[in-house]
Amino acid sequence: MIRVRRSFVVGLPLRELVAYLEDFARAEEWDPGTVSCVRLDDGPVGAGARWRNTSVFRGRTTALDYRLDVHEPTRLVFVGENRTVTAVDDLSFAEEGDDTFLTYQASLTFKGLAKLATPFLGPEFERMGDEVAARLPDAAVAGRL
Repeated sequence: MIRVRRSFVVGLPLRELVAYLEDFARAEEWDPGTVSCVRLDDGPVGAGARWRNTSVFRGRTTALDYRLDVHEPTRLVFVGENRTVTAVDDLSFAEEGDDTFLTYQASLTFKGLAKLATPFLGPEFERMGDEVAARLPDAAVAGRL
């Protein structure tokens, strides 16, 4: 398993940041690998909502179907899956004055033969974690509701 964790402050109140991030389609704005993310169902966003995320990693395009598994006032957990990987994006929020302290953790568990690549992919996912930490705060403020 690969785990990447970043913590940083976002210049939005907690509720506004959660409202922005609960719509996983916005990953297009803050996730460096995402090229498209489309909602697969209708209605208000809540536990069970689903998206198809298409991303590029190491020159290859892949799609994962994500669902929002945990939808709480201070935590969102998205689980994405395809035949080669299960990805978990776990976002925890805490008020910090008028801003929000965000802890973002991504975990990837590879399946089948893809497991063999796990030891070699950590540094690339660490780099992507750095890019998320650099992009997400500005994207969230620009996309504020």
